[in-house]
Amino acid sequence: MACEVEWIPLGDIVNLSSGGTPDKKQPAYWDGEIPWISAKTLTGDTVTTSNLFITEEGLHAGSKLAPVGSILLLTRGSGLFKRIPLAIVNAPVAYNQDVKCMTSKVATITNEYVFFALKALSPELTNMLETTGIGAGKLATDRLLDMPIPVLSHDEREKAVSFFSALSRKIMINNRINDYLADLCETIAGKYCNDRNSCLRDICYQVTDHVDYGNANQETYVSTESLMQNKGGRQLASSLPTAGKITRYKAGDTLISNIRPYFKKIWYAPFEGTCSGDVIVFRANDPSNAPYLHACLRQDSFFDYVMQGAKGTKMPRGDKKQMMEFKVASSCSTKDLILLDSAIKQRSDNDSETVKLQALRDTLLPKLMSGEIDVSKVDLTQLTNNHLADC
Repeated sequence: MACEVEWIPLGDIVNLSSGGTPDKKQPAYWDGEIPWISAKTLTGDTVTTSNLFITEEGLHAGSKLAPVGSILLLTRGSGLFKRIPLAIVNAPVAYNQDVKCMTSKVATITNEYVFFALKALSPELTNMLETTGIGAGKLATDRLLDMPIPVLSHDEREKAVSFFSALSRKIMINNRINDYLADLCETIAGKYCNDRNSCLRDICYQVTDHVDYGNANQETYVSTESLMQNKGGRQLASSLPTAGKITRYKAGDTLISNIRPYFKKIWYAPFEGTCSGDVIVFRANDPSNAPYLHACLRQDSFFDYVMQGAKGTKMPRGDKKQMMEFKVASSCSTKDLILLDSAIKQRSDNDSETVKLQALRDTLLPKLMSGEIDVSKVDLTQLTNNHLADC
């Protein structure tokens, strides 16, 4: 049974402001303590930090500060054609001119509700995209502010926010646990830094099992684009190959993008599938050593080493022979191997659950926010073995 929805222009609900970029020629403006958000760092549903920081002087000279609880939306950039980056601010951050900050100006409509309403309207935002002279995507401010937003009744708004916040918190918890487990893996590999008496080629090899492009499957195909930066794992590829050969990988293999190695794109495969030729598949000589191999390859020192031998300037690629000379210990202790195996399997389980929760959220968001499904009928206790009700 549907519920009533009022559609109100976004501009009647929120205040919107643009950020800016301090002069990069002024050292006094940079390397401070204020995270500065750009398209590259607006990647998840929440934002707390960045890889770039500015000073108080830089903030006042050319940027703005987004308060906790506000919403950041990317409105200009080539990445908009793939997804609409949108995030809730969980710690004060500055932001550049390609990002808009929104805060509700209606006392009874929370920022969180606006965030989920906009998430539900991602297809509409995508359809609004314009193309700039340099081929980047653009969301025009006037069209953005004119876009109708679904506004449920007060009680239904609170129910919707509670429902989707629970899903988002569980996803965030899974990601946070996975970050801890990843740090554990790298710490264990780092223990053996002083015992690096072997090379990578002594414990693994690069897979060259090529098959026709027709073997690619949407659920298991891995491209350089689907591997996420900074060891963020994998997401579904936006497209499949239409010609040529691709590489077959197996469960336990480690996949690394060989384009721009400094992006540190790496993933441990929990199942078999196929990947682009620009993705290198590392396979342990001894299958039981696969978790240790993955831990070695996750280290920053490995990516730094690959960059030392990379060729090309605009789009550098690693030298496949050179990277196999990376120094490693030939093995780790049985205790550490068991720990690594357990940590990697737990990360894989968390990733699988997160994918399902994201699919559930993305399917229900438009239906609940549009009133197609009555929000008052939603029972959190019926979801995923009741554990979301306590999030």
